[in-house]
Amino acid sequence: MSFGVFDFLMHFQLQFHGMLSTIGVLDVIDILIITFILYKIYVMVKDTRAITLLKGVGVLIVITAIATWLNLHSTSWLLQRTVTLLFVAMPIVFQPELRRALEHIGQGRFLKTTTNLNYDTRSVVDELVKASKNLSATKTGALIVIERDMRLNDISSTGVPIDGLVTAEFLINIFVKNTPLHDGAVVIRENRVIAAGCLLPLTESRDLSTELGTRHRSAIGLSEQCDALIIIVSEETGTISVAEEGHIMRHLDSDTLKAVLMPLYEVEQHGLFDRFDFLTRKRK
Repeated sequence: MSFGVFDFLMHFQLQFHGMLSTIGVLDVIDILIITFILYKIYVMVKDTRAITLLKGVGVLIVITAIATWLNLHSTSWLLQRTVTLLFVAMPIVFQPELRRALEHIGQGRFLKTTTNLNYDTRSVVDELVKASKNLSATKTGALIVIERDMRLNDISSTGVPIDGLVTAEFLINIFVKNTPLHDGAVVIRENRVIAAGCLLPLTESRDLSTELGTRHRSAIGLSEQCDALIIIVSEETGTISVAEEGHIMRHLDSDTLKAVLMPLYEVEQHGLFDRFDFLTRKRK
């Protein structure tokens, strides 16, 4: 028995050395490139519903391989056809993720890791926090869309064009109840309010809490389609929330909101919950 194991190990070692001898420098570079691409894809989908769907596809592939190995011909045939149909349907199922990935590539963000802080970002953040705090105290509903790399001209075109400096007073006046623009969203580009009264797409997710109203669902819907960050102030409770990349973080106070907004342009590769986890660890 031990002699058989020794032979197996020797045979495996010879095969391994033979395989290594065929690998050149270009092969190593090729493997590293593929590894990097797969890593970037995983980073983009790890906090989305796509990762659950990919796990399901992986399970089906494993079951298909087992059925083929056991010569379960009917089961194997059915599973193979199912997997083939799934690969055909993937572009439809993963449409939001594919769109986001292509937009990242088109904007050069696939390789980008950081971006510099704009000179006026601190003052803009202070004004946003001040406005959100005031709107929350008066239970005035608000939707504030902060544009990032992806231009939102299609969203801003649904509202009223404005070119005003971002100030707390200006934002508060826009969302005053029973005024023409208070029901829509404000779009901010850099330190300017470019439009108000804008319409946002509703999310199709069915996993959201029933406590979330139209404002929250439209904020999540927009964040699923672009890289914008959206501040939501609830009209019913005055709760401040932030939506990004299809996720929502609720019950923020002024300090937490500022901590989320400040690194927005400084550490672009960090997602919403990465920044929140960092903040939580820092407080501990």
